[in-house]
Amino acid sequence: MGSKLGGISESKGVANSLELDSLAQFAVDEHNKKQNSLLQFGKVVSSKEQVVAGTVHYITLEALDGGQKKTYEAKVWVKPWLNFKELQAFEVVDAAASA
Repeated sequence: MGSKLGGISESKGVANSLELDSLAQFAVDEHNKKQNSLLQFGKVVSSKEQVVAGTVHYITLEALDGGQKKTYEAKVWVKPWLNFKELQAFEVVDAAASA
């Protein structure tokens, strides 16, 4: 069965990895603009999506903050038919450096 409308499900894996990397980079860039910070995108750790009027992507990602690796969760709403993309949330999950 497909995704339940409005329900949050795991993203479709590797086929979307370039799109997810692009959305994660967008989230970091938007966060940097809004917060006047200099985070550097590292990699996507995991992601989930929710089908609404478009798709909301919940992306867990790693980024460098002043040389320290941190884990963040980003929420990006996408409506491709309108060329619409919006960062709705971006917050640190784990500030501990990964060794």
